[in-house]
Order: sequence, then C-alpha cells, then structure tokens
Amino acid sequence: MTTATAQLMDGTALARRISEQTAALAAKITERTGAAPCLATVLVGEDPASVTYVRMKQNRCAKAGITSRHVELPASTTTEELVAALTELSEDPEISGILLQHPVPHHIDERAAFEAIAPGKDVDGVTMHSFAAMGFGLPGFVSCTPGGIMRLLEAYDVDLTGKHAVVVGRSAILGKPAGMLLLERNATVTYCHSRTVDLPSIVRQADVLVAAVGKAEFIRGEDIKPGAVVLDAGYNEGNVGDVHFESAAARASLITPVPGGVGPMTIAVLLEQTVQAAAAQAGLDLAEL
Repeated sequence: MTTATAQLMDGTALARRISEQTAALAAKITERTGAAPCLATVLVGEDPASVTYVRMKQNRCAKAGITSRHVELPASTTTEELVAALTELSEDPEISGILLQHPVPHHIDERAAFEAIAPGKDVDGVTMHSFAAMGFGLPGFVSCTPGGIMRLLEAYDVDLTGKHAVVVGRSAILGKPAGMLLLERNATVTYCHSRTVDLPSIVRQADVLVAAVGKAEFIRGEDIKPGAVVLDAGYNEGNVGDVHFESAAARASLITPVPGGVGPMTIAVLLEQTVQAAAAQAGLDLAEL
C-alpha cells in the first residue's frame, strides 16, 4: 500500500470551530430578539440517505442553538405542491432559512422548487439569485459545499492567486459555483465534465483540484500533480470519495479525507448562513453582536 505523505485538511476540526462561533452568535441573536434562528428543512419522499442527512442537519442545528422545523412531503408531491410549501415558508417570519433536501423525485421540477425559496432565506445557496451573487462576487449566500471548500483553503493558507484550479464536475450547486468562487480568488479555472476529452491530462495540470464528479475513486494518484492541493467533494458507497485517497495522498501536498473533509464543512456553512440570515432579518449587524 502506498504511504500517504500529504497533510490532511481536517474538515471536522474546522467545522467544529465554525459551529462554536455560530452557536455564540445564535445565542446573542436569541437574547436580542427573543427568538432563536430557525432552519426549515423540507424533504420530499423517504430516500434513506436524504432522511439521514436531514436528521444530521437537525441535530447540528440543536447543538448550535438553532431551532428547526421539518416539513415532510410524500413522494407523490407535485411541483406545484412543493412550490406552495416553500413559498409559505418563505413568507413565514419565524423561519430564518430554508433547506430543500435534494435530489427531489424525478417528476418534480427541482429548479422551480428552488426558485420558490426567498433569496434572503436561501441559506443553501441554490437559487439563481445566489448563483448570480457568487458569479459577480457580491454579498449573498454561497452554495454550502463550495463555500466549505473555500473555507478549508483559507484555513490552510492556500494562496490561489495565479494557480491553475481544475474542477471535475459541473453541477449547479457544486462544480459551477466552486469554479466561480475560485475565480474570484484569482485562480485560473478549468471546468471538466463527462464529455471532456483526455481528462487525465487536464487533471495533471491542476495546482488545486476539486473532485465533484460523483464516481467512486474516479481520479487516481498517478494523475495528481506533485504538490497539488486536492479537495474531494465526493461521497460514495463504501465511505470513499471521488479520488483514490492512498495514491493521491502520496503525491499531493494537502488533501481532504473522506469522510471528515469537505462533508462537515458543508453543514457548518449551512448553519453559519442560517444565523447570518436571522441577523439580517432582525436588522442586526453581526459585527456588533
């Protein structure tokens, strides 16, 4: 077995620190307003993985002093019914942020559902408004997994200026926004996807690699540039990411483990943005809390 030489980017420890800061702010908001920040989670159907994810997010909310309201809808729910439920939550003054657990059943227009979330409550960063804000470098809520990736890069002092960042994956809530956030930090960004010709040759050029393709151990160590920073945003059956960890760790300088890397950061950013939303809705300046 190849011996790992890369330094691990510990998402669990960083997420814990962010969550502690978030809990302190939530407590101050609760004291000032008389109401705790509240995250509404919406789940359509009973997909076991989604049920687990939602329960995990609710537990993390409780630890951070954030209340949660869970809305369960049957798998037969129509797009119109889901849009109505999300619109109602958007208009509810007791709700700070809204999370629609995705993916939703295939018959639902997911984009229409996302767009029913008010921009000020889009703490998962999934609406076109949030996407545009990320693209223009304006204030707003970032997609949580890309936001978590950027916080890891900051925590480990990775200077992105002039670096070649390669993003493997182009989903609207992971690959695309990750590339935009990297570009905003002065990286030169290449997007790769299922139709990219000779993908390994492009991956080998990456100073910073973001793997978000959704295929277990798809990227191998021999295609990692020596000294590269590797962020594995995949989570597949068998608790493995999109990168073959052992072989990649032998060549990278920094690498995220799976689990314990990007995953915990996603939830930490979600909770942080929920508290930010609550402060904004209450007219509070976080810097003064």
